[in-house]
Amino acid sequence: MVRYDVVIIGGGIIGAACAAELAGRGRRVALVERGRVASGTSAHCEGNLLVSDKGPGAELELSKLANAAWSTLAGTFRDELGHDFPDIEFEAKGGLVVATTDGGAAALLDFASTQRHAQVAAEPVTHAEARELEPWITERMTAAVWYPGDSQVQPTIATEALVALARARGASILEHHDVVGAIREAGRIVGVRTSAGDVRGAEIVVAAGPWSGEVSATLGVPLPVRPRRGVVLVTSKMPQRVFHKVYDADYVGAVGSGDAVLMTSSVVESTPGGTVLIGSSREQIGFDDAFRANVLSQLAVKAISIFPFLAQTAVIRSYSGFRPFMPDHLPLIGQDARLPGLWHATGHEGAGIGLSLPTASLIGDLMDGRSTQIDAALFSPTRPTLARELEAVA
Repeated sequence: MVRYDVVIIGGGIIGAACAAELAGRGRRVALVERGRVASGTSAHCEGNLLVSDKGPGAELELSKLANAAWSTLAGTFRDELGHDFPDIEFEAKGGLVVATTDGGAAALLDFASTQRHAQVAAEPVTHAEARELEPWITERMTAAVWYPGDSQVQPTIATEALVALARARGASILEHHDVVGAIREAGRIVGVRTSAGDVRGAEIVVAAGPWSGEVSATLGVPLPVRPRRGVVLVTSKMPQRVFHKVYDADYVGAVGSGDAVLMTSSVVESTPGGTVLIGSSREQIGFDDAFRANVLSQLAVKAISIFPFLAQTAVIRSYSGFRPFMPDHLPLIGQDARLPGLWHATGHEGAGIGLSLPTASLIGDLMDGRSTQIDAALFSPTRPTLARELEAVA
């Protein structure tokens, strides 16, 4: 039996990024996925790479690292994969956040001020300047802030590119391997039992997105990662009328909320294919993926409030996915002190696409015993802010 240096559980973008990073550092890596890679959360989202929705703190610092990492990857990944590989559609398009009420305007401008103190480019713009950026935007805006650092990527293709990079660097990609238990020796995890056989490794990384809570519990070390459902609408193709990532100021509050009830806000962006993506919603209903017309209705109404022309646009489909929610809104990145050999790279909720690359770098540096670019303790799976939740799931 092959014994790997690292076994990574989860074939979404976080697991794929970790596999590519660690294989690139010379480790023998196995990426274990219960179905097909790039088929879960990473295939059911918008591909946001945002700094505009994060206040000062650990996640914002990780996001600032992400922008540079994605820009570099967009220019270099074909050096290893060849120029026939599909483009990951990285667009450093910038983002415009708008308010349509006086209260929303004050909150938006205050939030932008805190970000500027954290060295984020957050530039208040006049009504006329906002209309230059987005000629079709509502006349009802009361404030607008321009974020040149916001970007996007095509999430499924980006995940597949990272899987391909991992494979090119020597990683084994083991699909249809559902993890059913842990292999322990002398108090340490040394592998996983799967539906397709045992997979052994010196280090095990849980990167299973919203299923990480279930996987960790299966390994005997529960975590308070819960699924949070989100829905996206897709319009018919049209001449381009949305030129940047545009969302209303309510989005920041929805991202930072821990409420289980349905929350919606307007996030609108064009794709290179000519469609417009409309989000976003958040609700904690387990893994219930049932169609709910009220969610789609709320998304449509809020999108029209930002771009009135959308009222005359056909919606051709919708899709939904589950994000890995953490009670303190910070991802889990690092070694689990409760079980030697176990690591986590999960809990990013809606920021996982953007944060995948710096997460993988952080995991790599920690495994190598190197100094990290940011304080890794802030993301520790056993950090003090999670003590109560860890007790609850134990």
